[in-house]
Amino acid sequence: MSMPRTVEHTAADGQVSVEFSVNGTPVSLRIPPRMTLADVLRDQLGLTGTHIGCEQGVCGMCTILVDGEASRACLLFACQVDGSELTTVEGLGKPDDLHPLQESFGRHHGLQCGFCTPGFLMTSYDLLDHEPDVQREDLAAELSGVLCRCTGYRNIIDAVDDVACNYREGLPEPKNLGHRTLIGRSPVAMTGARDESTAAAAAVRIDGVRPDEIQLPTGEPTMSVDVTSTLESSIEDVGRVFSDVRLLVRCLPGAELTDELGDEWYRGRARVALGPIRLSFNGLAHLLVHESDRMHVLAQGNDASGGQAQAEIQFLAVSDGTGTRLQADARVFLVGRIAGFGRSLAGDVARRMFEDFATAVDQAARGQEPSADAKPPSAFRILIATLLDRMRRLGGHRRATARRQLENRLSEKR
Repeated sequence: MSMPRTVEHTAADGQVSVEFSVNGTPVSLRIPPRMTLADVLRDQLGLTGTHIGCEQGVCGMCTILVDGEASRACLLFACQVDGSELTTVEGLGKPDDLHPLQESFGRHHGLQCGFCTPGFLMTSYDLLDHEPDVQREDLAAELSGVLCRCTGYRNIIDAVDDVACNYREGLPEPKNLGHRTLIGRSPVAMTGARDESTAAAAAVRIDGVRPDEIQLPTGEPTMSVDVTSTLESSIEDVGRVFSDVRLLVRCLPGAELTDELGDEWYRGRARVALGPIRLSFNGLAHLLVHESDRMHVLAQGNDASGGQAQAEIQFLAVSDGTGTRLQADARVFLVGRIAGFGRSLAGDVARRMFEDFATAVDQAARGQEPSADAKPPSAFRILIATLLDRMRRLGGHRRATARRQLENRLSEKR
């Protein structure tokens, strides 16, 4: 193992340079110091075989090899493996040349949903590499650090025991190691080659010179939101709010506009409270369309913990008699701790935030200035309100069902 470079003190919202190799490919990154290795592997390098389960080191789904030793990627900051050699499940074998462990898991049906399989494969490799004489009766305890939610432990033990019995003299090394390009699922991804110009172009930039454009990740977003709110204010008064970007930003509690960069580019920050966890995203926004009745926004930001958020948001204000109907559509891509918030609940929280935003726009349109000291939105408070709404809707559905059943009985008696 090569000695890691000495790293000076770095601010929480700063970045550090990290170099290591993954499955034989050298990697050079600039990342937030608190970004976990699991997030770097999955989102910046595209190695999604490393699964994330509990994020507390309990389930074992994120097990990889760091300098030949099994390690939990969710418990390591990526900057801690500077100078190390990593092996993930992708390096174990090729589709047309599987590692004996992979073949055995398939032969013995040692996988069902497959979520725990990468963790079991890497844990089993580490076990058989260090203890080739391990006996079957000891496998349950030796593999207990990985949890299988499908309870297929017997088949998993059969698969590992088969390989152990056939390779007492030594387990074959991983078969898929070599230099290749690593492309992640988000624009912050880096290539395996140490190309600083590529790195600068790919990174999510939140300071310095603004980028030419904001590039959203390809594929499905973490969540999609479609909210329509009815405002009492007229379309003309709502248009006055839309025309004033600073006033519009103040309608969203926790959001702050910090700089106007020209050509409809803005820098700002947004704060969100997730229970005891408080996140502060610094980022950029580009208004592709900015008119009195519509707006098309691309935004991206980074949190000091390594979390990243990118979004495409479209607003449309339509006259609705004396009032206004405000439609909001958003595609949101999340990386890091905030991405662990369930998609359904995250969608509910986002919808509630858009509803609160619409209420604030309605108030601003009537001349009530949004408070500059507004507290950041609390996901816990929003979540509780959402759950109460669900309960009320469920109660209303049950009452409506009971009413229909009663009406049916009365009509039958007639």
